[in-house]
This record gives sequence, structure tokens and C-alpha cells, in this order.
Amino acid sequence: MLVLAVAFGTSYTASAQIYVTVRPKAPVVVQTARPGPTHVWIDEEWREEGNGYVYAGGHWEVPPHPGERWIPGHWAHHDRGEYWIRGHWSR
Repeated sequence: MLVLAVAFGTSYTASAQIYVTVRPKAPVVVQTARPGPTHVWIDEEWREEGNGYVYAGGHWEVPPHPGERWIPGHWAHHDRGEYWIRGHWSR
């Protein structure tokens, strides 16, 4: 039973990742004026949609907790292609 659970978990994780052979290009986004002193600009950021990625950056956000900073996402390479590692807030 444990072997089946591990095998299923591994295959689920592997199939959940979206790989692309060509990285999508981020659109040109003009950074607007900062709305407030605590806002942080979220630049290039992507989210999974269907079998690819859609642009989700180009906006201001307030950190969810005081003192947190934005760690930008980035593209990573795998034998199957490129995939996006999402940005996140960190203390």
C-alpha cells in the first residue's frame, strides 16, 4: 500500500508540472506610480493555464505581512523543457 501511495504521489507531482519548449515572452508593461509606501512591484510572473502559461505580473502588491519581501519567480530547465517557478513572499 505504501509503495502505491508513493508511486501515485510521484506520478501526480510529475504530471502536474507544465513544461514548454519555448519560454513565453513577457509583454511590455509600463510600471505605474507606486500607490503607497508599502507596495512592491511584481514584474515578470506567470501562472499555469491549460497546457501553458499566462502572464500574471506587472502590478503592485502589498506584502501579506509586515517585513516580508518579494522573491521573484524564474524559469528553470528540465529534460522535458522549461518550467516556471513562481515568485513568493518571504520573511
